[in-house]
Formats: sequence, structure tokens, C-alpha cells
Amino acid sequence: MTKKTPDAGRPAFYTPAEAAWILGVDRNEVHRAIRVGTLRAERRRSHLVVAAADLRRVLDGGAR
Repeated sequence: MTKKTPDAGRPAFYTPAEAAWILGVDRNEVHRAIRVGTLRAERRRSHLVVAAADLRRVLDGGAR
């Protein structure tokens, strides 16, 4: 018996460079969005990362 996980294989976090590529913008735009609070990010092992859920929120037009 196997358990199916809906997001298996997808990363839970993206680097700002990966987020910029996904959004189709320059990396500086992602850093600016993080700085002004439009896109949430956190530090993981001293690296800045964007949660996949927050990236999906922005892609769906839910940026605040």
C-alpha cells in the first residue's frame, strides 16, 4: 500500500533567483517585493527562501 502525497517532488521553498524565473521578472524585482512586504520570505540555514505557497499566492493574483 502506498500513500499518495499531493505535492511530492515539488520543492517547498524557492531561492529568490528561482522565484524570479518562475514569475518572469528580474531577481532585483523579487528582492524589492520581499523588502516592501509584497512577497514573504524567510531565512533557512542563512539563505533567503520564498515558500512555494507564497509564490502560488502571487501567481494567482493574491499579492497584497
